[in-house]
Amino acid sequence: MLLNIAILILGLALVVFGSEWLVDGASDVARRSGISEFVIGLTIVGIGTSTPEMVVSFIGAIQGSADISIGNVIGSNIFNTLMILGCTALILPLTISEHAIKRDIPINLGVTLLLILLGCCNPGFENTLSRVDGAIMLLLFAAYLYMSFKEGRETDYGEESGGTAHKSYSHKAIPITMIIVGLASLIAGGRLFVNSAVDIAHALGWSDKFIGITILAGGTSLPELATCVVAAFKKKGQLALGNILGSNISNILLILGGSALIRPLSMENISTVDLGTLFLSALLIFVSYYTFVKKKLGRVEAVCLLLMEAAYMYTLITDL
Repeated sequence: MLLNIAILILGLALVVFGSEWLVDGASDVARRSGISEFVIGLTIVGIGTSTPEMVVSFIGAIQGSADISIGNVIGSNIFNTLMILGCTALILPLTISEHAIKRDIPINLGVTLLLILLGCCNPGFENTLSRVDGAIMLLLFAAYLYMSFKEGRETDYGEESGGTAHKSYSHKAIPITMIIVGLASLIAGGRLFVNSAVDIAHALGWSDKFIGITILAGGTSLPELATCVVAAFKKKGQLALGNILGSNISNILLILGGSALIRPLSMENISTVDLGTLFLSALLIFVSYYTFVKKKLGRVEAVCLLLMEAAYMYTLITDL
């Protein structure tokens, strides 16, 4: 037990170090390339911080544990939206451009609905994500990625002004190296945390679904949490929000799509509460930006997100 606690602490330290380097490196790449920080967060940072979820879900699919693969992604997306965005918006209310509101937030809601429909209303594959579903999701992800990079150069995303001074590096290889080292540190730290936490959970006799949707989801979302909190303190709200939206979309289309292509995934053990919370978390972001005049996720909305996360975790724990 003491060894597992030591590994947890080491993993957290690596995550904090990696997030600092990743945010600084990604911000510099955005300025050099002319791509907005929001799009960098949506693509490079969003996909990069989703790598732990990819490793866990792919391994779960290979080993035939659909509850681990699907529970990990559903739990991660819920944690990303309710806990991470909630914590980030408490530090820095998150504003976003009109263009991103019209495209990326509706896409986040759309892919969430797609997952629910494919898993629950799929003719001939009741409560199962088939290989055909996986292929469709991967094609949609490729199209989304292309569209994001293409429009990232052509569209004004309204970056924040002020905040901390921009770091400028003498050579373009430095920020790229920082991104690589930062991601490696995030992934390594996340894996150390997850492995030790899962060992403890299995020793306590918890189910694969509970482990996937809570411990694995929270552990593999540590990179997103650290990256967003660091970005908020550095006044990089666009990068933080882009990271969460990009991570959520990547989790569903790329990770579950790839997992289903490896092996069809049964969703029969995923409850209505799980899917309902997943849908409501995506819907709340949509409503926050489409309803309020200021078009921002403020501290009031942040508290609502955190209360929803607490209620969901309470429901999971009481069902053990």
